[in-house]
Amino acid sequence: MKATPLAQAIALAGVGACLTLPNLAHADFITDSKASLELRNFYMNRDFRQDGTPALPTVTGKTPSETRSKAEEWAQGFLMRYESGFTEGTVGVGVDTIGTLGVKLDSGRGTSGTGLLQADRETGEAQDSYGDLGVTAKLRASKSTLKVGTLMPKLPTLLSNDSRLLPQSFQGGQLNSMEIDGLTFDAGQLNRVNQRDSSDHETMTLTNSYSTKTKSTGARGINFKSGAVADSDEFNFAGASYKWNDQLTTGYNYAKLDQLYDQHILNLAHVLPIADQQSLKTDLRFARSSDDGQTNVDNKALGAMFTYALGFQSFGLGYQTMSGDTGFAYVNGTDAYLVNFVQIGDFAFKDEKSWQARYDYNFAGMGIPGLTFMTRYINGSDVDRGAGLSEGKEWERDMDIAYVVQEGDFKGVGVKWRNATTRSNFGNNLDENRLILSYTLALW
Repeated sequence: MKATPLAQAIALAGVGACLTLPNLAHADFITDSKASLELRNFYMNRDFRQDGTPALPTVTGKTPSETRSKAEEWAQGFLMRYESGFTEGTVGVGVDTIGTLGVKLDSGRGTSGTGLLQADRETGEAQDSYGDLGVTAKLRASKSTLKVGTLMPKLPTLLSNDSRLLPQSFQGGQLNSMEIDGLTFDAGQLNRVNQRDSSDHETMTLTNSYSTKTKSTGARGINFKSGAVADSDEFNFAGASYKWNDQLTTGYNYAKLDQLYDQHILNLAHVLPIADQQSLKTDLRFARSSDDGQTNVDNKALGAMFTYALGFQSFGLGYQTMSGDTGFAYVNGTDAYLVNFVQIGDFAFKDEKSWQARYDYNFAGMGIPGLTFMTRYINGSDVDRGAGLSEGKEWERDMDIAYVVQEGDFKGVGVKWRNATTRSNFGNNLDENRLILSYTLALW
């Protein structure tokens, strides 16, 4: 594919940074820099409980003839991060880098495909190792920063996924500006994605339930027009959030995945103090998505989450509803900005209505700081599965237990167990466990 002007700009910016920065090593650039090494040891087991279990990971040019009862892998991840300060002057210059490496500890042809490791396109087996090196050039003037290169955006329209061994990243440019007190503005363009289990920088596609065989996303109801290309090398975004006071923040964000969809998102977050160590948080989200020429995307997504905090515990109730001709659309591999986007499901199929009940507890209230617990239950119904098919229903139950050592020789070492169960009359039935050991060492 021909390089876009943005891709050329990224390359030039990277070369320029490498040539220029050695001559601009002012005190702020050095003294404000920081580096760290993060270690992640990740075990994941996904047990398929439905009849007609999923096929083995696809091998290029071949149709899987075998099915499997589980996906199970164990891996070690290394993430080296460096963030410089900025040079002195009206326009400060800096550079960030991230180097990632994932190493297979245990996997096999019959158990690969958890998303922890990169699969070989010829054999379908997990590769022994994979990784990437990302470089980001950055410029700062006043309270505005422009970054070009490797990005991991955390915006309502695009939430980079970091739920496996290595994080998902993008190539592009992003401007962040906070010139007006309380107002945060972001805008930019992305053209490539490196998925969390990949070292390839590829064009972007729609939501991960897309089928290359049928050119549709199943119960999501998203289809492509005849002759349409199902990927894009241009994701444009812009948005602003305004913090009115310590209790209220509102925002508007827009995004376009070229040729595939347009999206407008409104959000409101409000925290109402009730009494000492008591508050009620309201989180409202509305998204309007429509096609951009090559699809039939047409969706309105409305979500609300109410969380009552009482001391060291909190109770949450959420509701989410989809309307329109399709389900919710978002970039494949990313997290969706939905109140019912959880460990396995997003509850965002065509016409789906879902509710959530959640409970959190911080064991610092029992004298065990660093230990936390979360559990939630989500139930979805009214999914339009198409003509002649019954209403789709699904549910999911999640539980997280996490502990971070607070002192001693192992201070900062974290362990987390994530357990989930989901059942559906139109998708996978899964029992899932994830065990994650992590530690971040500050190098300077």
